[in-house]
Amino acid sequence: MLSQIFTISRVTFIEALRQPIYFILIMIAGGAILLTTWSTGYSMGMTEAGEVSGDNKLLLDVSLATVFLCGTLLGAFTATSAVSREIENKTVLTVVSKPVPRAVLILGKYLGVAAAIIVAVIQMILFVWLAIRHGVLTNAAQELDMPVIVFSVGALAISLLVAVWGNFFYGWHFTQTAALLLLPLMVVAFLLVMLIGPKWEVQTFFKDFKPQSAIACVSVLAALLVMAAVAIAASTRLGQVMTIVVCFGMMLMGLMSGYLVGQYAYDNEPLARIKAAAPERERFASFANSGDEYTLTLRAGPKRKIAAGQALYYGPMPNGSALSHPGFVAPTGPIDSEAALRIGSPAAIVVTSWQPTDLKLTIRNIGGEGVRVDRPPQRDDYLFDRPTRVNIAALGAWGIIPNLQFFWLLDAVTQNQTIPTNHLTLLLAYAATQVVLFLALAILLFQKRDVG
Repeated sequence: MLSQIFTISRVTFIEALRQPIYFILIMIAGGAILLTTWSTGYSMGMTEAGEVSGDNKLLLDVSLATVFLCGTLLGAFTATSAVSREIENKTVLTVVSKPVPRAVLILGKYLGVAAAIIVAVIQMILFVWLAIRHGVLTNAAQELDMPVIVFSVGALAISLLVAVWGNFFYGWHFTQTAALLLLPLMVVAFLLVMLIGPKWEVQTFFKDFKPQSAIACVSVLAALLVMAAVAIAASTRLGQVMTIVVCFGMMLMGLMSGYLVGQYAYDNEPLARIKAAAPERERFASFANSGDEYTLTLRAGPKRKIAAGQALYYGPMPNGSALSHPGFVAPTGPIDSEAALRIGSPAAIVVTSWQPTDLKLTIRNIGGEGVRVDRPPQRDDYLFDRPTRVNIAALGAWGIIPNLQFFWLLDAVTQNQTIPTNHLTLLLAYAATQVVLFLALAILLFQKRDVG
């Protein structure tokens, strides 16, 4: 079965590379990113410390949006060629008439399409990185970054010349040769640019390397692999035009799913936001044991009344999702500080004191065993005075629709916020789940499809 999957994916990959639209979209992305170095010079960006600053923030944002758009188009076209067109031309009969399960066919087709998208998107992302290294041309007197121009144009020229020469003398397929050759040449061009400065001086590799931007690029690639699975599922029943329509419809829904559905999944209103958090004593730092206390300083006055003895909840999201502790029943009536710590008493997090003038409050973890928190409260967390209500129907719909906003990490990069590694891990796991979901749908749709 593995050999069947490999054979189908290899053939699909080669067929995708040979489509004229494949190399055309790569060139369109490269040309658009090149023009972006001029068109983003009017954003009046302020220079700030960070990986990307000034007008380059808009350059990165627009360039990655170009990559995402071209990658979505590429996924729709290659998926249509791999599945829908073969069904229409009856060529898929040569495979399904043999002892090849339809699930194996779909999986092999997806892997081939995904490999083609990865090859193309890596080239587009390298265009973005070279553009960021060159920077936005804010005025006519600004000097060009000649290493970027020489190495990138050289890589493109060599790939085109070899592809033309090979096609003329040996019959090599032009788009396949150009695309496969351009990838290693662009990697070499990128490495040389990282090692050679704008004035042709030798520099350390990591001087111009931007790790947070790299994480954002990997996230965009993961989103495009999800869109490829959507395209495969759509192409099992639809033609090329409708597959493209479905892909763009899903893209718009994915970008707006937070507004359309997500806002109804969790119901809570933040009470305040934490400016600073510190344990009352060093042994209270984990806030995981009964009796532990923390002093919180708020950014602004609370939206509703705060009083000693009331329950308090905290978490990183303003809608109350992903609270940093399990839910608990708010205590009723006055709290006896001694009785609240006895074995068997209900666990809760409560306010022990509130200083309105200083915007400071003290919270305490109480109960026989205390609330088992995932972590203590910290800066920028939101405070709530009631547990979060969950709308199961809205949450289920939000989970099924691929939330593409999760993959757009440029806001963190442009605002100089560090992207945690575990966040990328969760994103990749989410992308893998979405891919499995849509491939399962594709197999289900294809099982009963008449291909005769």
